[in-house]
Amino acid sequence: MNPAQPRRLRLRDLPPYLRMLTVTQLAFNIGFYAVLPYLASHLTDSLALAGWAVGLVLGVRTFSQQGLFVVGGALTDRYGPRPVVLAGCVLRIAGFCWLAFADSTATVVAAVVLVGFAAALFSPAVESETAREAVRHERATGTPRAQVLGLFSAAGQAGAFLGPLLGTALLFAGFRAACLAGALVFVAVLAGHARLMPRREPARTRPAAVPSGGALRAVFTRPRFLALCLAYSGYLIAYNQLYLALPAELTRATGSQDAVGPLFALSSLLVVGAQLPVTRWSATRLAPRTALTAGLVLVATGFAAVAVGAACLPHHGPYVYVPLGALVLLLTLGQMLLVPAARGLVPDLVDDRHLGLATGALSSVSGLAVLAGSAATGALLTLPAPALWTALAAVPLAAAGLARCVTPGHEQPGNAAGHPGVPAGSGTRRPIPRTPSEKE
Repeated sequence: MNPAQPRRLRLRDLPPYLRMLTVTQLAFNIGFYAVLPYLASHLTDSLALAGWAVGLVLGVRTFSQQGLFVVGGALTDRYGPRPVVLAGCVLRIAGFCWLAFADSTATVVAAVVLVGFAAALFSPAVESETAREAVRHERATGTPRAQVLGLFSAAGQAGAFLGPLLGTALLFAGFRAACLAGALVFVAVLAGHARLMPRREPARTRPAAVPSGGALRAVFTRPRFLALCLAYSGYLIAYNQLYLALPAELTRATGSQDAVGPLFALSSLLVVGAQLPVTRWSATRLAPRTALTAGLVLVATGFAAVAVGAACLPHHGPYVYVPLGALVLLLTLGQMLLVPAARGLVPDLVDDRHLGLATGALSSVSGLAVLAGSAATGALLTLPAPALWTALAAVPLAAAGLARCVTPGHEQPGNAAGHPGVPAGSGTRRPIPRTPSEKE
C-alpha cells in the first residue's frame, strides 16, 4: 500500500464475520447508552436516593463491568467466544428488565450489577475476537489491523451518540420504557450473534491448556503487557475526567453544567466523523507504539490547555469555553490515535491462547486504576484550577513515558508459539497460529 494514499476502509470491505462484530458493537452501545445517561436522574428523582447512594450505585456498576472484564476474558479463552457473548446478551436483557421494575436501593444495585457483569462477559469476548480477526485480515489483505479496530471503535462511538438520542425520546414514556427498549435492542444483538457467530474449539491448544493460575502468570508476568496496561490506565483516568473534573470546572467557571451535554456530543461526533481518517493516516505512518505515545501526549496537552486557560484567560464570558473545547478536542484526537493502537498491540504481547484473558485484563487493570484515580481526583478538586489541571496533565504524560516500553513481540523465547521477540519499534506482525479445528 502506498503510504501517501492510504486506502479507505469501509464496513462493506470487511469479511462477513468482522462486519457482524462491528455492527453488533454499534447496536450494543445504542442499547446501553439509551439507559445509562439517565440512570442517575432516575435514582434521584424517581427513587429519591441520597447523593451518596447514587454514587454507590454508579460506582458498583462501573466496577462490576470494568473490574470483571478479566473474568469474561478468562471464560472466553476457556469456553470460546460464542457462549460467553450469548450469556452476556441474556444477562443484559435480564438486567435491563429488572432495572425497569426495581423500586428499592437493593434491587437497583442488584440490577446494575447484572447489567455491568453482562458487559464484562460480552465486551472482552467481542474485542478479543475482533482483534484476532483483524490480525488475520491484515495478514490476508495487508490492511493494517488498526484500521479495522478503528472502524470497530467508530461504530461503538456512533452507538454512544445515538443511544442517548433514543433514550431522550423514550423518556417521554418514562424510564421504564427506556429500559425495556434497551432490552429489545439486546434481544436483536443476541439473535444476530446466535445466528452468525461460528462455533469453535474453546481453547486453541486444548490438551495443553494451562490452569487459570498459570494463565494469569503467563499474562501478568510480561513486563511489556503490564506497561501497556499502565499506559492505557493513564488514558482512562484522564478520560474519566470528562465525568468528574470537567463538570466541576464548568461549575467553577460558569456556575452551571449546562455545557456538559454539548461537549459530550462534540466528543462523540468527532469520533464518528474522524476516527476512520485518523486511523487510516496513523496506521500507514506511525508504528503502534508511536501512535499510543502520541495519543497520550495529545491528552496531556488538552489538560495543560485548561490549566493555562484558567490562569491566563478572563473568568467570564465565552472565553471560559475555549480551553474546555480544546480539552475535548485534544482528548478525543488522542483517543482516536491510542485506542486502536493499544488494542492492536495486545495480540503481539501475549500468546494467542491467552488473548481473551489479556483483553479483559487490559480493561480490568484500567478500571481499578480509574477507581483509585477518581478518588484521588475528588480530593484534588479543591485545588486552584491551574494546579488541579496541571496535576491531571501529569497522568497521561507519565503514561506516555510508559508507552515507550511497549514494544511488539512476545517477550519470552520459550513461549508456546516459539517465536523470538520483535525488535523494539519495528512494528512487525507475526501471524496468529491456527489449529485445524478453526474455520475461516
